[in-house]
Amino acid sequence: MKTPALASLVAMTAAAAVASAQPAQERPPVLRDVGYDQRLGERVSLDLVFRDESGRGLRLRDLFRGRPVVLSLVYYQCPMLCTLTLNGLASALSVLTFDVGREFDVVTVSFEPKETPALATARKKAELERYRRPAAEAGWHFLTGAPGSIDGLTRAVGFRYAWDAETRQYAHPAGLVVLTPDGRIARYMYGVEYAPRDLRLALVEASQGRIGNPIDSVLLYCFRYDPTRGRYAASVLGMVRLGGILTVLALGSFVLLSLRRERES
Repeated sequence: MKTPALASLVAMTAAAAVASAQPAQERPPVLRDVGYDQRLGERVSLDLVFRDESGRGLRLRDLFRGRPVVLSLVYYQCPMLCTLTLNGLASALSVLTFDVGREFDVVTVSFEPKETPALATARKKAELERYRRPAAEAGWHFLTGAPGSIDGLTRAVGFRYAWDAETRQYAHPAGLVVLTPDGRIARYMYGVEYAPRDLRLALVEASQGRIGNPIDSVLLYCFRYDPTRGRYAASVLGMVRLGGILTVLALGSFVLLSLRRERES
């Protein structure tokens, strides 16, 4: 690729990664229709048909098995941004104590209808080598599909992208969508790097408490999801309330201990 074209592509990639956070009028023309429209609480149709890595046709519902699902929208021949997105996802997943294929599943879908199961297979192989956990083979799915199914899915989650004729690449946002076990949109996470804590909390919330531990419950009390940033931020009120509860518990324990000592003396 020639240097000017490469520079243009790099600029477009960097801009697309944060497109959702910028007002449309401030973006380059090709990015004005690019971004995420949040559809929190809405349901994705699980009857949409795609093809898995082997070329077998399936419905999305076949991949929803009573666990939350992390959805990533990419295209497998993307020269830069999609690779960064998938690498960032694999990196965050590697830190989690949750396992793909056990506590949750991951579904990666190409929004380029011309892409083939062979490309999906190659991408899956690369990401599984990076993630390196045994259950992931059955829990991380790489799909391709027809235009109708792709359009149905991207519209449902508010994923807007555009073809850039100059670079001959797609301009698209970078991010993840966390879905509940019944296909409702629970959380969005933006960018190409994902804080493992945020991803864990999003999965715990999407599972409606089916996964996680008491520490996660405490963290969810102290942190609140910020939809504008696609991440969890400290809740001052939650921390104050938690501090009050802990203080009352500490005082109660002190009183009980003091009474027990008096009785024993």
